[in-house]
Amino acid sequence: MVDIEVYTNKGCPACVSVKHYLDRKGVDYVEKKLGKSKQVDIEFTVRTKNSKKIPQVFIDGEWIGGFDDVVRYDRAGELDWRLGLTDRPKTGFIQKIIRFLKGEKY
Repeated sequence: MVDIEVYTNKGCPACVSVKHYLDRKGVDYVEKKLGKSKQVDIEFTVRTKNSKKIPQVFIDGEWIGGFDDVVRYDRAGELDWRLGLTDRPKTGFIQKIIRFLKGEKY
């Protein structure tokens, strides 16, 4: 099972969008609300290197980014395997170099 954490804040439309997006994918996630606990706020600051944008999504401890980044991962075909919904695609050496140069993660 994959660990998914979503840092959100009250009144944030992008936070609602990313939660709906993950719900449509059928995955469970832990929502961590900023402003409720000083510990969560400090954890957010450290893990996101003082990011000012919300929401922020982590999958298995890897920082994915905000809602736009989640959509970008999905369009690149990387989100489903990161969420554990499909197997990780096999890529050859040349494909890995091309994907790296294009800024894709795997």
